[in-house]
Amino acid sequence: MDADDHSFFSRLARGSGNSFEDLLRNAPPDDDDDPPQPRDEPLFVEEEPQTPLQQLIRRWMNERHSPDILPTEEDLLSRLLDHIRSQSETVQLLRSDPSSSEEEHFRIMLVQTEVERVKFIVRSYLRTRLFKIEKHARYIMTNPEVQQRLSQSEVDHARRFARLTDQHFYNTVLQSLPESQQTLDDRILFVPSMITEPDKTRAVFVRARQNCPPVRLPDGSALEMQKGHISLTPYWVVEQLVARGEVELV
Repeated sequence: MDADDHSFFSRLARGSGNSFEDLLRNAPPDDDDDPPQPRDEPLFVEEEPQTPLQQLIRRWMNERHSPDILPTEEDLLSRLLDHIRSQSETVQLLRSDPSSSEEEHFRIMLVQTEVERVKFIVRSYLRTRLFKIEKHARYIMTNPEVQQRLSQSEVDHARRFARLTDQHFYNTVLQSLPESQQTLDDRILFVPSMITEPDKTRAVFVRARQNCPPVRLPDGSALEMQKGHISLTPYWVVEQLVARGEVELV
């Protein structure tokens, strides 16, 4: 069957909005003949709205490079997973359609490749959060503010993991010690805390998504980042900028 591009992509997006290939096909062309001229930009310039996939990639990179666990993106993940599920079902229907041409099957394969790419990003994002939750489980359970950044299932997992870890330490070591030394949350002067906390002094690379207000560096000087500027700084310096989406970790 010979079908033009419009007919094929319309079928691929049936019942689920635009497909990933539609987004690529309808993307505006690059304009290399007329490079932008430098100009002064006002403070707090907003970027163009991002697609759900672009938003997920940005949050994925922030989560991977941040030493602290960031707020969950449950709604964004839910929308993307629903779209992936719908696209996968549509692709399976088209693959089983005997009237589909060889060219259409090749395009379907490209769409499947894009779907797998999105699945990889979703898995990596969730695994990164899971690693941080298990590493800082006891810290999370003693800090209500951090728990608010997690989904309910993540909080439940942190609680179970912390309980299992405590039980393991007690059965293997702590029960053999004097009762005064059997706790895991002692705070002794000049001794590091027994509860592992995120190291917010770790240096991170940040890129300004817009002109940002000045931030105070450890040496007392001020850093004012313009849009597109990349800096290496301790995470705690830009923590609030990351939370507000004014910068991204790279």
